[in-house]
Amino acid sequence: MVHDLSPCRVARGRRPHSVEGHRPPSVAPGARHPASHGHVTWLAPDGDVVTGRRRDAAYAAVRAVDQEVAQVSSAPTDVSADAPTDPTAVVPAEPAHDRPAAPSRGRRALSALAPAGVYVVVRLVGVAVLGLMTGSGEKLVTALNAWDGTWMVAVARYGYAGIPDDMLDAFGNHTPDTARAFFPGYPAAIAAVGRLTGGDLVLAGLVVSLVAGVVGAYGLTRLGELVPGGSRRAGLLLVGLFAAAPMGVVLSMTYTEALFCALTAWSLVGVLQRRWLLAGLFALAAGLVRPTATALIAAVGLAALVAIIRRRDGWRPWIGLLLAPCGVLGYLGYVALATGQLDGWGQIQRAGWASYLDGGASTAEFIRDALAGGSEVYDLAIVLALAASVVLVVLAIRTRVPWPLVVYGVLVLLLVWGSNGPAHSKLRLLVPAFTLLLPVAIGLARRRTGTAVAVVVAAALASAWFGGYALTIWHYGI
Repeated sequence: MVHDLSPCRVARGRRPHSVEGHRPPSVAPGARHPASHGHVTWLAPDGDVVTGRRRDAAYAAVRAVDQEVAQVSSAPTDVSADAPTDPTAVVPAEPAHDRPAAPSRGRRALSALAPAGVYVVVRLVGVAVLGLMTGSGEKLVTALNAWDGTWMVAVARYGYAGIPDDMLDAFGNHTPDTARAFFPGYPAAIAAVGRLTGGDLVLAGLVVSLVAGVVGAYGLTRLGELVPGGSRRAGLLLVGLFAAAPMGVVLSMTYTEALFCALTAWSLVGVLQRRWLLAGLFALAAGLVRPTATALIAAVGLAALVAIIRRRDGWRPWIGLLLAPCGVLGYLGYVALATGQLDGWGQIQRAGWASYLDGGASTAEFIRDALAGGSEVYDLAIVLALAASVVLVVLAIRTRVPWPLVVYGVLVLLLVWGSNGPAHSKLRLLVPAFTLLLPVAIGLARRRTGTAVAVVVAAALASAWFGGYALTIWHYGI
């Protein structure tokens, strides 16, 4: 039953109070307040004073209304479709939805393409600046296939046994084993894609690098989401910083860096997610691309060993532990058989490029000479990058980046710092140490969007100029 509330309507449209909590209603502006004799508490709609029995009747009506509203409010609101409905019934308002509305299809697509978009945009800036510095499309392609890139394409085209005699090492020599200094993974990918490009292996190599870079961008984004304090925003910033590395230009060349970093990123994702088959298979594949995979193998192997000791994940860590080194060991074994020397690959590297581990003696000498009398921009950039790498290690440890990622990054640095080889290649060899950029990406993710974007844009422009300088002005190997 719905009561007529007109005799006890509250001033200014307020809900009637219960008897226990009732206070006299306010009077409309300009109206005279009725004289009070201690028992006057209400005004009727016609302006008469409500007293005595009329007042008691009004209070009783208010009490009845309060009880009915309380019953209606506490009654279940789920009414079947077949139940009759009363148009005069009091129906409580539906509560507002706490969950946000589902994103539109366009927003979902934009979010899904974000890692690829960030990577491609940054790298396009680098290639565009390089194109301006080379002056023509033909020279641009030549620059993107310079130095080691020519070896990669040659191995893809001729195999190890058929390399032309005019392909020379760093000392101008050629031997039947010289080409075996280059691991087979990237040339094999070039040869496979070359069937789709009509035999244009340079184009095939550039396509492999581009696709691998995009795949790696999604792996880096996932790493940024998985680490403590990380987020998708941090992952996207990590992609931008990685693509804008000082020698990020090699990611757009016929070089192994893009493919290796993609495989490494997804292997480390497998480690963090304890998906040991994924970690082991991608580490195996990375071992067929670059010798730097020894750092990844150590990180995956140690993480799997810890899981085994702590009796986690059953037999699965054994899979990662056993698969990870197969790529590197398999290729080194092949070279050993081909050369008849157990350390055949190391001997080729030492004889053709003077590359071997020396405990960091040559790196220390290079830094001393660059600081004492160096005037080349490239030399100073190497010194700054080496110093920055140490700072990044400290930041990674202090911000508690997961230890397998720190182990991998530190081992990459040790390989760069501790090897002899061409000093001017060190800046390029630092590119795979992308895990050390995680503290910077996480820190930027907590800043304003404008600040984060400005940092990535500045890094991209600096990387673009330096890459162009390295390939057009600098006349030595990278």
